[in-house]
Amino acid sequence: MPRTKKRLESHNNKLHVKKDDTVFVITGKDKGKKGRVIAAYPRENRVLVEGVNMVKKHAKPSQQNPQGGILNQEAPIHVSNVMLIDPKSGKPTRVGYKVLDNGKKVRVAVKSGEVID
Repeated sequence: MPRTKKRLESHNNKLHVKKDDTVFVITGKDKGKKGRVIAAYPRENRVLVEGVNMVKKHAKPSQQNPQGGILNQEAPIHVSNVMLIDPKSGKPTRVGYKVLDNGKKVRVAVKSGEVID
């Protein structure tokens, strides 16, 4: 069977989390862990979270790593498996959107009503 690229899930991929947000993993093998978002991949609907979904990667020897060997690194997880941590309470919350008086659209923590950014 020929290998094909994975189909991208949607054209309008707006993620509810951004780089440097603190998130809580709600499902999967790392359920219950907290971590910082290292990178967001909107086209794949995935995020890379620090210390979550660790995989072993077999690396060939190179200039940066002359020894080569097996490296532990994070793999992206689906954005639906994480919740943003509320900056006010420190608990997981859903994310809403609100338009301020000056016309700027901001993210809002649904639990506390706190503006996130």
